[in-house]
Amino acid sequence: MKHSILFICLGNICRSCAAQTVMQHLIDEAGLTDQFYIDSAGLIDYHEGELADPRMRSHAARRGYRITHRSRPIQPEDFNRFDLIIGMDGQNINRLRRIAPTTEAVHKLRFMSDYCRQHQADCVPDPYYGGDSSFEHVLDLLEDACAGLIEELRQ
Repeated sequence: MKHSILFICLGNICRSCAAQTVMQHLIDEAGLTDQFYIDSAGLIDYHEGELADPRMRSHAARRGYRITHRSRPIQPEDFNRFDLIIGMDGQNINRLRRIAPTTEAVHKLRFMSDYCRQHQADCVPDPYYGGDSSFEHVLDLLEDACAGLIEELRQ
């Protein structure tokens, strides 16, 4: 069975596109490419068509990740296309709950931090207004959570 996962953050230029890239990297590394379809989107269209924030791309590149995704807003059909829709923080999840078209769609929503195995976190915080350490912290959380997500889905 192919798993389809959509990662969500506010603008789709930091956390969700980094999650998409980290997840795809781990999937490819594990030889599971044909078992997953991964994408990301934002809750707003302000950055639509833009590449990820240069700071996120730079920090990700230092870890061997190349973020090439261009920002896109979530679409109503995404709730049907994806098995899991994973938000980065409580505001993301609350907004997703409000726009979910059905109760079934609401049941697809998850917190990214729920998959962390090594870090204790209640969310993946937005690094946009932070410094270098904020971007590094987000990548630490995403690497942990993506590994945990793959582990959970393989069971």
